[in-house]
Amino acid sequence: MKKHLLMLALASTCFIATQASAMTKDEYKVAKEKIEADYKVAKTQCGTMKDNAKDVCMKEAKGKEDVAKAELEQQYQPSDSHARKVAEEKVKATYEVAKEKCDDQKGEAKTACEKQAKADEAQGKAEIKAMKKTM
Repeated sequence: MKKHLLMLALASTCFIATQASAMTKDEYKVAKEKIEADYKVAKTQCGTMKDNAKDVCMKEAKGKEDVAKAELEQQYQPSDSHARKVAEEKVKATYEVAKEKCDDQKGEAKTACEKQAKADEAQGKAEIKAMKKTM
């Protein structure tokens, strides 16, 4: 159920993003600088953490930055390929964070967690591939 909600959110984001009007070059530049500044702040906040919590925080921060940049490109130059890139970055970020969270577990629980993360990633990629066919 969680995966389907994620994919529905991805699809609706892509649809909405393709409907938005393109932004000016100055708006693009300001938005890009804000994304980079937000990433630096998030990295700094992660610096106060320790062990795997820090690693998870860093993956989340990087994932948010990558998704935000892909969404910005879609807003700046709307296209099917940019819409797919947004979806791909969301799947990648979700996978990276899930995989990192698995490091908190041991033995069979860790193996099961990693398999679930990989299965969720494969499902997300399959849905992106299906999205390519409909665009």
